[in-house]
Amino acid sequence: MNTVFYADLPWPEVEARIAAGAPVFLPLGATEQHGRHMALNVDVVLPTAIAARAAAKVGGLVLPTVAYGNRSQPKTGGGPQFPGTLNLSAHTFSLIVRDVICELYRQNVRKIVTVNGHYENIAPTIEGIELALDAIGRDRAGNLIILRIDHWDLVRPETLTRIFPDGSPGIELEHASVIETSMMMALRPDLVDLSKASHDGPAQFLPYDRYPKPCDEVPASGVLSLTEGSSAEKGEWLLADCEAGIVEIIAREFG
Repeated sequence: MNTVFYADLPWPEVEARIAAGAPVFLPLGATEQHGRHMALNVDVVLPTAIAARAAAKVGGLVLPTVAYGNRSQPKTGGGPQFPGTLNLSAHTFSLIVRDVICELYRQNVRKIVTVNGHYENIAPTIEGIELALDAIGRDRAGNLIILRIDHWDLVRPETLTRIFPDGSPGIELEHASVIETSMMMALRPDLVDLSKASHDGPAQFLPYDRYPKPCDEVPASGVLSLTEGSSAEKGEWLLADCEAGIVEIIAREFG
C-alpha cells in the first residue's frame, strides 16, 4: 500500500518497513482555539502534514498524531478561557510521549522523529523523551536516535523576511496569525474563513504572569498578532522550508 501513514497499513507491512530502516514520525499537536477564523485542529493539521511530506521523501512512517496538547498559555495560545481548547497536564503529555517511544523501541524502531505543532508541548516532550530513555535504559539505547523538531524552527530567515518585510512579531505572537493562517490556507482552506477574523491584536503582554486571574492582555479573538497578509502562497513557502529542513536533518542524523 502506497501510504506513509502507519495506522493505515496492516501489521506485516509496518514490520517490513521498520525492518528496512524506515524512520518513524510522531506528530505532536493540540486541540486549541485559533481565533474565530480557523478550526480548533490547526496544531494537528500542520505537524501531520509536515511529517507526511518529509516522510514521503525519506521513506518514513507517520504515526497517528497526538491531538491533545499541554496546557494552553495566554502568551502563546490564548490560554484556557476560550471555549473549545482541551488541555493535558504536562505530566500526562510527557507520559504519552514516553510510552509511545518505549513501544516503538520494543518493536525495533531505532529512528524516531517528533514533529511538534504546539508551543506548549516543548518542555513535556523533552521530559517524555528523557523518561523513555530512562525506561529503556541508556546503556541499551546506543543505536536509538530520537530527533525533536518544532516546525517553526525550520523556517528560513529569508522566508520570514519575505513574509514580514517590516519585521516579524515573534513566533510566540504568531499564534493563529499570519504563519499558521497561511499554512492552513495552503493545506486546508476549507477550515479557514478570513471574513471572520477580528483584527484586535497584536497582544501587549506584561513581563510577568498572574494567577488565577485570567490574562486581560489576550485579544478577545484569540489571535495574538494579526491575520492581515495571510495567503496560501506564503503557506507553501513555509511548508517547503519545513519539509526541506526535516529532510536535511534526517540525512545528517540518520545517514
